[in-house]
Formats: sequence, structure tokens, C-alpha cells
Amino acid sequence: MQFPAKKTASLTGHTGPVHCVKFSGGQGQYVLTGSSDRNIHLYNPAKAAAAETEDVAPAKFSSNSKTYAPGLITKYSAHGYEVLDLDVTEDNARFTSVGGDRQVFLWDVAKGQTLRRWAGHNGRVNAVSFGAGGDVVVSGSFDATVRIWDCKSQSTKPIQVLDEARDSVSSIQVAGHEIVVGSVDGRIRIYDLRMGMVYVDVIGHSITSVQQTRDGNALLVSTLDSRIRLMDKGSGQLLQSYSGHVNSDYRILSALGLADAVVVSGSEDGRLLAWDLLEAKVLHRFEAPHAGKVASAVAFNGTKKEWASAGGDGKC
Repeated sequence: MQFPAKKTASLTGHTGPVHCVKFSGGQGQYVLTGSSDRNIHLYNPAKAAAAETEDVAPAKFSSNSKTYAPGLITKYSAHGYEVLDLDVTEDNARFTSVGGDRQVFLWDVAKGQTLRRWAGHNGRVNAVSFGAGGDVVVSGSFDATVRIWDCKSQSTKPIQVLDEARDSVSSIQVAGHEIVVGSVDGRIRIYDLRMGMVYVDVIGHSITSVQQTRDGNALLVSTLDSRIRLMDKGSGQLLQSYSGHVNSDYRILSALGLADAVVVSGSEDGRLLAWDLLEAKVLHRFEAPHAGKVASAVAFNGTKKEWASAGGDGKC
């Protein structure tokens, strides 16, 4: 398998650690990042790559504007605290972001304005995901609750509050009529909204991220014992385990890529690792892609053979 190991661009401009990174919907030609500097950046990686190749100066949009880093299209500023997670609709018209504000923000991408600001969580909001084709937003918080918000309604109240977790909710993925939730209490909870049921798998270690495979049969689970596990969704059986990285203190978001053929994760020692999904063999190690600082998140482009990482150096 040919893993894409050559760096094509550096996405710069943040003034603090980058906590989350997401490719846009559709062809994935844009990248969104959220940082401790309270800003969200929208990049065109192709333009950043071209700028590096041609060694051009950063763009200045007007005589009164600040200089923008290569590939940086715009900045979204409304958060008063660090941005911890975000998600974008498939049509790229809207995105949602969360962080230390204890609020859930819904944005209009083109206008650069917030459409909704939902309040109700009693702690920082760690995770967020769109559901129902972009009609609802699901958020998970340090307050150990998951809240579901209606994008079409003017109501400021959540549709539903899921409070089964016994510690901070660290990761959320909405897949059809199911909400997959990872928590620091060491449990994965799968909420089947059609059946009104919740299924619980005990991992035994604090969970930092959960991602469902494309076929819906397995879950990739990162935990604070420096391991990543591939779990059978139906039986809870351990299918495979991946190690070699360091993850004992910080939330590090792993990812599946290349049609679920590989697993990629950052590490607290500043490295990035890629494993073969089936054999758990390390395909590639990147020793210091973020100047030796924590590599906190990775994301794969769903349509192209490319991926992005975010880290404590403020870059992607």
C-alpha cells in the first residue's frame, strides 16, 4: 500500500495550538481548523502548496486588512475561549463549532456569521457533529451530557438530553439514526434513536476519540493507555490493537483513511504514526511534523489520497 507520506503544504496563521481539523464536504478541497487562539480558519490547501512552490508573499486583502497566511481564505471569530471541535455540512453551506464557551455555534460559511448560539451545557463542549443531513447538531460536553439541537427551529432548548455518561464526553459521531459517543468514563455508548435504546461497551480506559468504519461494523477507539483499538460494533470483541504512539494525558483524535485501509494518529511526543488496519503494522512514522509538540488531531480527505494533521505548533 502506498501511503501518502509527502508533505504538500503547511497551513499557518494560528497563534496557538490547533485542536481540530476537518476537510470540507464534497471533494474536500478546503480545510477548517479550530485553535486555542479562539479562531476558526478556512484554508485552500492547493493555494498554500502553490505559494510554497512559488515562494510568494502572503496575501493582503486590503490596505486596512491584516496579512493572511498562504492558502488562508478567511477567519471566523466569535468564540471567547478555545475551539475544541467542529463539523461541516456536506454541501459546505454551514459548519458548527464548540469549545470552552459552553455554547454550540452554527455558522453560515459564506457570510461568516453565526446563525445560532445554543447554550445549556454546564462545562466546556468537547465534541460536535451534524446529523439528519445537517438538520440537527449533536454536542458532547465536560458536563457528561450529549445534547441534540434543531437547526430549523428558533428554540434555544435542546430536542433531547442524553445523560448516561458518568464523566466528560470526549467524542461524538452521528451515523444515520445512531449516535456513537466516547467518554472519559471508559465506555462507548451507541444511542439508537429509532429504537430508543442505548448500547454500552466497556473499554476500561478513558476514551479520547471514536470513529465508525464506513461499513458500520466496527469502531476505532483511542484511549489514554497509549493504545488504539478496533472493536466489533455488534459483539464488542477486540478485532485489532495499534500501539507505538504516546497518549496518556491529552485528547488525541485518531482517524481512518484510504477507504478504511489505514489508521493514523498523533502522539504526545510529537510524532505521527500510520498503521495498516488489518495487520496493525506501522506503515510510516513522522518524527517531528509539529516541531516536536503534541500532534493532537488528524483528518482524511474522503475523495482524495491526502490527509491533514494539527498540532501544538499552531500549524496543519
